[in-house]
Amino acid sequence: MKVNSSATPPARTVVLQPQTSGLWLGLVGVAAFSFTVPFTKVAVASLSPLFIGSGRAVVAAALAASALALTRQRLPRGRQWIRVAVVAAGVVIGFPLLTSFALTATPASHGAVVIALLPAATATAAVLRGRERPPLAFWLITIAGGLAALVFASVQSGGLGQVQWADLLLLCAVAAAAVGYAEGGLLARELGAWQTVSWALVLASPLMLALTAVSVAQQPPSAAPEQWAAFAYLGVVSMFLGFFAWYRGLAIGPIARVSQIQLIQPVLTLCWAALLLGETLTWSTIVGGLAVIICAGAAVRVRLKPAAAAPAPAAAPSALHPANDFQPVKD
Repeated sequence: MKVNSSATPPARTVVLQPQTSGLWLGLVGVAAFSFTVPFTKVAVASLSPLFIGSGRAVVAAALAASALALTRQRLPRGRQWIRVAVVAAGVVIGFPLLTSFALTATPASHGAVVIALLPAATATAAVLRGRERPPLAFWLITIAGGLAALVFASVQSGGLGQVQWADLLLLCAVAAAAVGYAEGGLLARELGAWQTVSWALVLASPLMLALTAVSVAQQPPSAAPEQWAAFAYLGVVSMFLGFFAWYRGLAIGPIARVSQIQLIQPVLTLCWAALLLGETLTWSTIVGGLAVIICAGAAVRVRLKPAAAAPAPAAAPSALHPANDFQPVKD
């Protein structure tokens, strides 16, 4: 039997390696989060900051409750509820409300530079929570990043030593989110990644629903379609769907590499502020942003370097594993 040498070889199927998939999913999550500050700025043009900060959490909580119910997730137990409350206080309550009020008085580009401290602040919170002993360089770089953000805020406010109340709100928002992320990262090993955020949303929903009702009573919401679209994005993507891609990417890993993608978030936010809002990027904003981002990146790398050199222990089965992300859990 003769073999036809001119036959077309079968097409090759390109399969992404798990590490590549993790990086791409992490990038999708960061890209989703990068619109949060600009869209919050759009929404506060017509809607009250209290309604935006609380209402978006109510929308996300409804989606989270549905996802938890459909996948039959196990309830947190004992002290896990306290830890879920810590995550809720930082990520669901603190950060959205504080940034919403701050962005009523400051440009989105300005807010992006201050919030660029978040990766370094999260690393610091993780160090304190995990009782780690990072090298002295970590603390020096972290302090340098904080000082860079304060100097930038002072210069933008009219001179050194002058910081507006909006900057204080943004710094408090960074601290709140850092604590929530650090605690959530530990708790995700027990409950699962997206499940942790979902339980935090559900736990905070009674308070956020009450605050939404108060804001509606004080100022009935009325806005143009673009403001409502921005609000919908904040509730559906920034507070919920973005975490699916972000935590799924972290679960696939490697966590050290995927987590550093967060450093490009302020760069993307500055670009969206210029393109979507028409904000002018001054040299002080560019230099300040670069200084904070470089310090945050250095702090994260210094903290992760010792851990990367040590062999990773065998992981016990948990809901954080990608294969278990959407599997039902029965009591």
